[in-house]
Amino acid sequence: MPDTPDPAAPVRKTEDAVVPAPSPSPEAVAPAPGRPGAVDRYFSISARGSDFGREIRGGFATFFTMAYILVLNPIILGSAEDKFGNHLSGPQLVTATALVAAVMTVVMGLGGNLPLALAAGLGLNAVAAFQLAPLMSWPDAMGLIVIEGLLICVLVVTGLREAIMHAIPAPLKQAISVGIGLFIAFIGFVDAGFVTRIPGETGSVPVQLGATGQLSGWPVLVFCLGVLLTVALLARKAKGAILISIVVTTVVAVVINEIADIAPTAWGLTVPAVPADLVAAPDFGLLGSFSLFGAFQQVGVVTIVLLVFTLLLSDFFDTMGTVVGVTHEAGLLDQDGKVPNLGRVLLIDGAAAVAGGAASASSATSYVESTAGVGEGARTGFASLVTGGLFAVALFLTPLATIVPSQAAAPALVAVGFMLMAQVRHIDWEKYEIAIPAFLTIAVMPFTYSITNGIGAGFVAYVVIKAVLGRAREVHWLLWGTAALFAVYFAIDPVEQLLGVR
Repeated sequence: MPDTPDPAAPVRKTEDAVVPAPSPSPEAVAPAPGRPGAVDRYFSISARGSDFGREIRGGFATFFTMAYILVLNPIILGSAEDKFGNHLSGPQLVTATALVAAVMTVVMGLGGNLPLALAAGLGLNAVAAFQLAPLMSWPDAMGLIVIEGLLICVLVVTGLREAIMHAIPAPLKQAISVGIGLFIAFIGFVDAGFVTRIPGETGSVPVQLGATGQLSGWPVLVFCLGVLLTVALLARKAKGAILISIVVTTVVAVVINEIADIAPTAWGLTVPAVPADLVAAPDFGLLGSFSLFGAFQQVGVVTIVLLVFTLLLSDFFDTMGTVVGVTHEAGLLDQDGKVPNLGRVLLIDGAAAVAGGAASASSATSYVESTAGVGEGARTGFASLVTGGLFAVALFLTPLATIVPSQAAAPALVAVGFMLMAQVRHIDWEKYEIAIPAFLTIAVMPFTYSITNGIGAGFVAYVVIKAVLGRAREVHWLLWGTAALFAVYFAIDPVEQLLGVR
């Protein structure tokens, strides 16, 4: 087979054709003008079929779809009080949340080279606020989160965490991605007020359309316009579709909020109003305010073990589901379905949990909203540098960063949910031993509002069905161990009763 001419080589014209000139030795010439630069090569931007424009748009899209955490995390942690009646400062929580997100997202970009952003984990902050704090002081509670993060790092260093991820069958990984798609779409519908829980309803349909069974109010209209704009731009394959939708819908929301008579509470946590001040000085008062072993003086060892186990399991598998889902959507899984640089990615994620506890921002973890950036074309860690940089800017521009209401950001989650849902076609629905666990994984995530619960249901069903079919040996021993841990996780209430730690 003849050698293929180097497309970057200089050319020499003849009377009949244009042919490549002989290539000089690398030592004799400078790099060709078209050769990717150092930054491009480091992040493999061109190699992954991306460009700087896509990475920047993706970084912005991810930031705007998860900027709500700058509001939500301080509300969840700040609304709770510890055993001694103490509350955490709201401004200090905003600073801690933004700082941890900025630093760890940049570290993920540089070390993991994936378009993954990290911030305080939803659900994990609720555990800190409503399970840990009532039993101990805030520094003691944050110390347990640091311990949980250190344990995750140990699992990564020993290779156990990565081995568990590799032991999961490919169809279950695909089901995890699909389940996450439905989950984040559901989050979008709920956050926007398009879907609400029926107040006080326990014996009938638990959710409904709008607040009263029908759509009403300007904020929901903004969301609907945002969804239509997003899907229209996606259908036309417009560059920057998701980011354009977020920006345009936010502007519309600001205008409507100015001219219409709307109660501030109708928008939810974020009111799209032009802030009086664009700059706010960060308050770093909570950094380092944790006690590594203080909790052992407040509650028993068994209780601490169970609390750390709950944190560990939730963080472990939420991250696993998110990493697999985001990288699969980005087309970055290798031919064996493995995540690139997985060991480093998981170690950074564990370090983020440590950083979150040390800053009193609760455990930080990888965010499934990173798929919004992937939807914009992000394929590398350069997008994470952009997202992390925006979180750093948010330290000083928090009023402006939180102007985006959920009704403007939620359409992006619905669109990304559609993108992830497309992966359902790869699952063989004719084979019940994988189809049933896949279905449970997909269904349980949105129905229980938890990625962890969906993964657990799928794992337990998978090993049980294999055992019933007499094919238990086909199941990796790590999956057996993980399924057993999930069985304990689901039965934690009776376990606590048996151990007398309620």
